Amino acid sequence: MLSSLAAQGVDTVAATPHFYANDESVTAFLERRAAAFDRLRGATGEITLLLGAEVRYYPGIGRMEELPLLQIGESGLLLLEMPVSSWTEYTVRELSELADSRGIQLVLAHIERYLPLQKPAVWKRLYESGILMQVNASFISSLVTRRKALRMLSQGRIHFLGTDCHNTTTRPPQLASAAAVMEKRLGGDFIRQMNEFGYTVLAKNR
Repeated sequence: MLSSLAAQGVDTVAATPHFYANDESVTAFLERRAAAFDRLRGATGEITLLLGAEVRYYPGIGRMEELPLLQIGESGLLLLEMPVSSWTEYTVRELSELADSRGIQLVLAHIERYLPLQKPAVWKRLYESGILMQVNASFISSLVTRRKALRMLSQGRIHFLGTDCHNTTTRPPQLASAAAVMEKRLGGDFIRQMNEFGYTVLAKNR
């Protein structure tokens, strides 16, 4: 996967293995992640690898003391995977409160999965809370969802593009195809500005 990403022009990768609080402690997760990273040493080539997590949301997550330890590198960015369901008022309120505390910048993972399940007012509240949004590359490259994705990009409602890759067969990294669509429809300057925004967020939180 790293070789494929390098061939697509990627120089920095955020590794975000899943973290489920009901399955293991933060300490156990960090130890398991460190062991996996040790096995990967020497295979990263010229790619910079940032260690993080894709943290599954659960009610009360804001009370987890170790939550900042799951951020991506030292960026302050915390990637949250939300339930694929209609979110309750408690959930929306907790996200907004968490986004305003503890120096954590929330990023919701692959929001295209939740878009039709939440009312517009929910998204408005989350954006106003300063929560950032990430989509998978397939949301942009797919003919079925491309128009909606491009509209959201042009409106500034998408802040990060990810691969959500798990392997090189059924879920390979395919950033290049999405980038090609964006460049054709929105222009090369748009991609550069999006990249600069990402670097600005990382730099600001270091």
